[in-house]
Amino acid sequence: MQVILIIVPVVSLIFAAISGKMGDTSSAILAKSGEAVELVVSLCGIICFWSGMMRVAERAGLTENLAKLLSPIVGLLFKGIKRGGKAAGLITMNLAANVLGLGNASTPLGIAAMRAIAEESADFDGSAATDDMILLAVLNASSLQIIPATAAALRVSNGSQKPFDILPCVWMVSIYSVVVATVSAKLMCRIRRKT
Repeated sequence: MQVILIIVPVVSLIFAAISGKMGDTSSAILAKSGEAVELVVSLCGIICFWSGMMRVAERAGLTENLAKLLSPIVGLLFKGIKRGGKAAGLITMNLAANVLGLGNASTPLGIAAMRAIAEESADFDGSAATDDMILLAVLNASSLQIIPATAAALRVSNGSQKPFDILPCVWMVSIYSVVVATVSAKLMCRIRRKT
């Protein structure tokens, strides 16, 4: 990835020099850099607000209640872990944090869940991820969120008067994403086991 992040700007500058548009490129770099800083500052406010709201929800026990609600689903999806075990609890908490938009809380929970799966799984030999590890990674990548704070902040920074108008669409698309990702992961794991 680092190589790509070096190659793309270098190639762009080479082509700008060849085509004689180095002045336009320099102006665009300076202008867009300023806009990037403005965007980051505007995003900070709304992300801090929603992170604070989510922290209040977490301390009020909403995350734990949601985790209890999700535990039957976790038992159905993750066949290689023992029900009621440490891995099941961490996976449930990780998914609950993702649903509530607690990105800062979900990452350490996801890492701890991966370690717990490795400890509890008879299939894990240290050389390749188990089916449960793969499914957890897929669910984290395609997670369902109730409040898409970052998307709303981007809409506000671009002049939207109603940044949360997108909620029904976001919910439908994220449900679709989670279902497709889960089914795909399950199918690929089954195919991998057969080969």
